[in-house]
Amino acid sequence: MQHSVPLIATICIGFVLAGLFGYAATRLRLSPIVGYLVAGLAVGPYTPGFVADAGLAQQLAELGVILLMFGVGLHFTPRDLLRVWSIAVPGAIAQIAVATGAGLGLALLWGWSLAAGLVFGLSLSVASTVVLLRALEERRTLETEKGRVAVGWLVVEDLAMVLVLVLMPVFAGLARGEGADLERLSLSIGTTLGGVAAFVVIMLVVGRRLIPWMLAQVARTGSRELFTLTVLAIALGIAYGSALLFGVSFALGAFFAGLVLAESDLSHRAAEGSLPLRDAFAVLFFVSVGMLFDPGILRHPLEIAGVLLVILVIKSLAAVGLVRLLGRGRGLAGAIAASLSQIGEFSFILIGLGVQQGLVPAEGRDLVVAGALISIALNPFMFALSRRLFGDPAAEDAEPAGGALHGPHLPHGDGPVLLIGLGRVGAGIAAQLRQARLPLVTIDQDRLKVEGWRREGGRGVVAVGSPDEILEEAGIATARMLLVTVPNELEAGAYVAAARERRRDLFIMARAHSDDGTEHLRAAGADLVVYAEQEVASRMVENILTG
Repeated sequence: MQHSVPLIATICIGFVLAGLFGYAATRLRLSPIVGYLVAGLAVGPYTPGFVADAGLAQQLAELGVILLMFGVGLHFTPRDLLRVWSIAVPGAIAQIAVATGAGLGLALLWGWSLAAGLVFGLSLSVASTVVLLRALEERRTLETEKGRVAVGWLVVEDLAMVLVLVLMPVFAGLARGEGADLERLSLSIGTTLGGVAAFVVIMLVVGRRLIPWMLAQVARTGSRELFTLTVLAIALGIAYGSALLFGVSFALGAFFAGLVLAESDLSHRAAEGSLPLRDAFAVLFFVSVGMLFDPGILRHPLEIAGVLLVILVIKSLAAVGLVRLLGRGRGLAGAIAASLSQIGEFSFILIGLGVQQGLVPAEGRDLVVAGALISIALNPFMFALSRRLFGDPAAEDAEPAGGALHGPHLPHGDGPVLLIGLGRVGAGIAAQLRQARLPLVTIDQDRLKVEGWRREGGRGVVAVGSPDEILEEAGIATARMLLVTVPNELEAGAYVAAARERRRDLFIMARAHSDDGTEHLRAAGADLVVYAEQEVASRMVENILTG
C-alpha cells in the first residue's frame, strides 16, 4: 500500500542529495553550499525526475533560520548589541538606500515602472541571514567586533524589511492609483513600530528574567531530553509568538530569545542542544533556494550581470565606504562588505509579494533568485577577495599576546602551551600553569569561560570551526605542547589528529575515560594519554604496597 508522503520525501531526498553534492563540492575545493544549491536544482520543478514540494521545503528551511538566529543570540548579550548600534543603524539604512537606488536604476533602464523598481531594489538590498551567519561561523569571527557589527547590521535590515512588508499592500494600492489613505498609512506604520517596540521591551525586561529562570528549573530535573525540548520550545515558541502577536519576523523573534538567554550560565548547554537541528535545517534552506532557480533565466545574461553588479559590487563598495566614513578600519570594512555581498530569504519574500501585488513582472522574481543563487555560491570568493584588497581584519582586533612569560623550561619549544577544555580538569591545569608563569592559550566552546580567562589577562580562543582552524588560530605553529582535556574522546581525538598532522614534533598529552578511548587517542597521535580511573587505581595500589 502506497501513501502520499511529500514531507518525508522532501526531507529524505533533500538530505541525501545535499550530502552527495556537498561532498562533491568540497572535493572540488568549493564551499559545500554550492553542492546544497545544486541539490535543490536537481529536485526542483525545472529539471526532470523527482520534484520535491517547494512549499514544504521553504517551511522546513524557515525552521533552520529560526534555530540559527536563536543560536546567534546565545553568543551575544544586549550590551554587545548596543556597542555596535552606532555603526549598524546608520550603515544598514544607508546601504539599503544605495542598493535600492541601484536596483531602481536597473529597472527603469529595462522599462519597468517606478514601483517595480523600488520593490526590485529593496529585494537586492537585504542579505541572507543564513549565509551571513554560516560565513561568520566558518571563519570563527562571530565572536569578534566584525561579527557583532555584521549581526547588528543584519538585525537592522530585518527590522526595516518587516516594516516594508507591512506597508507593501498600501504601496501597491497607491501604485494602482487607488489614492493615498494617510490615516491608514499612519496606522500601519504606527502599529508595526509599536509592535516591534513592545516585543523588544517585553523580551529585555520580562524575558531576560523569566526565560533563564525557566531553563534553570528544567536543568535541575537532570533530564537531558527535557532540557533540549525546552530549549527548542523557547526558540520556536517565541519566534512564532512574536510573529503572531507583534508582527515581528520569525528570525528576529528567535534572535531576541537567544539574546535574553545569553547571560545565563546555561547558554552554552542550550546552544549545544539546538546545534544538530540548526545545521540540518540550515542545509534545507540552501536546497530550497536551489529549487527556486529557473535555468531559463540564463537566456538573459545582461540582466543577470546587472543584478550581480548591484549585489557584489555596488553593495560591497557602499558598505566599505560607510564603515570607513564611520571611522572604522579597512579590514572591518572589507569583512562587512563580503558578509553582505549576497541576498536570500527576505529577498524572495519581498519579490514574491511584489509579483503577487502586481507591482513587479514575473521576470523580476527569476532575476532575484538567479542573483541569490550565484551570489551565495560566490560568497567564499568575496571573502578571499576582501582579505586580499583590504588586509586581514583579524590584525585590527587581535588580542595582544602579552609580554614574555618566564618559567620552567619545557623541552618542546619556546611557544605557548595550548590547553583545550576549561572544565574542572582543564581549569585546574590552567591555574597551575599560570602560577608557574608559563605562556598559555586556552581553548573552549563556552564563550563565558573564555571571556573569564581573558579578563584575568590570559589568551583564549572560542572553539568555533574545525579543529584545524581552531588550532591555527590558537597558534599551533609555535606551540611547545598541546594538552587536550575535553571529556568527549571523539572530539579529543579530532583535535589530536589535526595537531599531529600539522606538527610531527609537537608533544601531545590527552585525557581519556576508558580503555577504548585510550587506544583511540594514541592511534590519533597522542604521546601521552592519562586515563583518570587507571591513574587513581595505580596510585591507591602503590600506597598499599609501599605503606
